[in-house]
Amino acid sequence: MATRLSGGALRGKGSLATIARTSGANMLILLLGTLGSILTARLLGAEGKGELAAILFWPAFLASLTGFGLPTSLIFQVKRGAPLRETAAFALSLLLPISLITGAVAWALLPQWMNAYSPEAIRSAQLYTALAIPMALAVNLIAAAAQSRGRFGVYNSIRLYVPLFNLVGLVLLWMVGALTIPAATIVYLATTAIVIALALVAMRDELGLASLKGMWNRRVAGPLLGYGSRVYGTDLLGTLYGQFDKLIILALLTPRDFGIYSVIYALSRMFNVVQSAITSVVFPKITGESKEVVIASVSRAFRLSMLLMLLAVVPAMLIGSRLIGLVFGPDFAGANAAFYLLSIECIIGGGSWILASAFNAMGRPGMVLVRQIIALAATIGLFFVFTPMMGLTGLALALLCGAFIRMAISIASMKLLFDVSLSSILSGREDLKFLKDRIKSRKKAAAAAGGEAESA
Repeated sequence: MATRLSGGALRGKGSLATIARTSGANMLILLLGTLGSILTARLLGAEGKGELAAILFWPAFLASLTGFGLPTSLIFQVKRGAPLRETAAFALSLLLPISLITGAVAWALLPQWMNAYSPEAIRSAQLYTALAIPMALAVNLIAAAAQSRGRFGVYNSIRLYVPLFNLVGLVLLWMVGALTIPAATIVYLATTAIVIALALVAMRDELGLASLKGMWNRRVAGPLLGYGSRVYGTDLLGTLYGQFDKLIILALLTPRDFGIYSVIYALSRMFNVVQSAITSVVFPKITGESKEVVIASVSRAFRLSMLLMLLAVVPAMLIGSRLIGLVFGPDFAGANAAFYLLSIECIIGGGSWILASAFNAMGRPGMVLVRQIIALAATIGLFFVFTPMMGLTGLALALLCGAFIRMAISIASMKLLFDVSLSSILSGREDLKFLKDRIKSRKKAAAAAGGEAESA
């Protein structure tokens, strides 16, 4: 009975059930990514793992740079009544040629960008980057379309099936003794293409084909580009903030360092499972609501997520640090300090992004942009101070300092711009009661639905 009730609670349509399902998807994604990382680390070693990580880095980085805020703008505009089909088609008509041009430029410049890497890795990076950039932009647009319509099942499936199919492909390569860097990149390309096709089928009623007249309607294009241009700065700086550590490793450290860092960084992201789910769900849910509703929802989500993650961080860090060398191999042991710092940074940074959703939901992405500029400038400066002295540990320390800066600016901005007291953001005596009440009400609804089904 308990299992049936909890399952019914998770099948609900409320925010809490959606966050729970998205958190569960995040956990599975993390597990699948970790299994794939273990496999490639064991078979390729630290240096080979670093070369593969560098190859996979470029398309994700460049696609984020050339998205121009359109996926976020799509969610915002559709939630405010814009037609999804025409809005998505217009965004795709802009981003597709841009992605092809970006891939061609990357093909020409990657030999200079990766001059410390092997010729085989550079050739694989050129092919993978040119083909994966348009795929990454398509995935981002489809995911945004699913979020805008509350199709979080599709949204979570997109994010889940990519690492699942990747893992299956890597295991098959390993079984036949053909797991090499070029073969792995082909698996990543094929699985992404399959997931895009499946997502388009699932969203065929919402997306379909828009007419050229509807696609280039000024009433669709103007608001989409207007909000996109305002939020693009935030997205751009968020990308630079999230990826500049890899650029520093590419510039200052070795492929072996990149391999070790890719492992400990991915493991540290396990503390962002709940927070990233909250951010994904809260923004489309609160967009268009009153200021009071937005502030109350975001503040409560921030407090609860920080409480849960801080309770979990110490035991999880201790367990994770002991498993790194044992599971991934001796090449990856000895990075405990960097792992600890990255784990704490993940929690602080995740909390700051939850707070940022309040500004985006109320049409004030400019404040998030200012926050990102200040934090990015400080973090980049600290990268060049700490990394030469302390290596990967210094890199992680710089990221942690930047996360604290982002959180402090977010809290101060909410107080100044929205006239919100610090206590209403940081203190919530009724939070746990709210959480318990929501869980109880969800169980009651599930029990009632189950009773009706049995009667029928």
